[in-house]
Amino acid sequence: MLRRSFITVSATALAAPLLAGAPAWAAPSRPDRAPRLFVAGDSTASTYAAHEAPRAGWGQALGLFLGGGATVDNRALSGASSKSFADLGLLDGVLADIRPGDHLLVSFGHNDSKSDDPARYTEPWSTYQEQLTAYLDGARERGARPVLVTSVERRRFTADGTPRESHGDYPAAMRALAEREGVPLVDLTALSLELWGGLGPEGTKGHFLWSEPGGHPNYPDGVRDNTHFQAHGAIEVARLVAAELKRLRVLAPRHVRRLGDAVPDSEVTWPDQRPV
Repeated sequence: MLRRSFITVSATALAAPLLAGAPAWAAPSRPDRAPRLFVAGDSTASTYAAHEAPRAGWGQALGLFLGGGATVDNRALSGASSKSFADLGLLDGVLADIRPGDHLLVSFGHNDSKSDDPARYTEPWSTYQEQLTAYLDGARERGARPVLVTSVERRRFTADGTPRESHGDYPAAMRALAEREGVPLVDLTALSLELWGGLGPEGTKGHFLWSEPGGHPNYPDGVRDNTHFQAHGAIEVARLVAAELKRLRVLAPRHVRRLGDAVPDSEVTWPDQRPV
């Protein structure tokens, strides 16, 4: 059977005090309308179809933590890099629909590192940052607020059970770009490493797409996927993202909810077909 467990967001993410001075990207106290959160990312964030359940991305679960009319428009594409997402015209599609006051969450890195695939590969300190800058500029030109989100970590552990990084220089390159461009950064690499460390090698199986043979009808032969999530993992990673958006004051408190609540896996929904 697929394992389930509930881990609360760290005290730092949930209870960090607000800074005395509001950052430039802070949510306005009285917005004209509730914000929409567009997600541009890869398979770890994307929405999956019913025949792929319980596989789910954190963008698929993010709406469970939004309130006050805030919504998610998840455009993340399985297999995409910052380059291929734009080359396929998906960035243009986002920018055609985004409006002033909306947010664009940009999370790439898993596939940018595939040096054997010129359609997706970017180099961390040059073309990766250049590609990401196009997302930032496009959002800002339309009055939307971009947010950079470093890649969620895979299920990788050292021999002593310590979670280890697997994304090379890509998170550092994104952090540096966020600082240079003055945009908020959700360091999901660091946040997920902390979560995986608390769960350990066995506990993380209930978050990633792990199932024994016969454990789920969609995966009759079983599955051991150390990159993608089942519903519970998607929920808990989405919780990390939502909590950080609140802490950073990207979202107003009224637009974030349930951060300390146990959210059942059954609240994740799957469409008949992948939306992208």
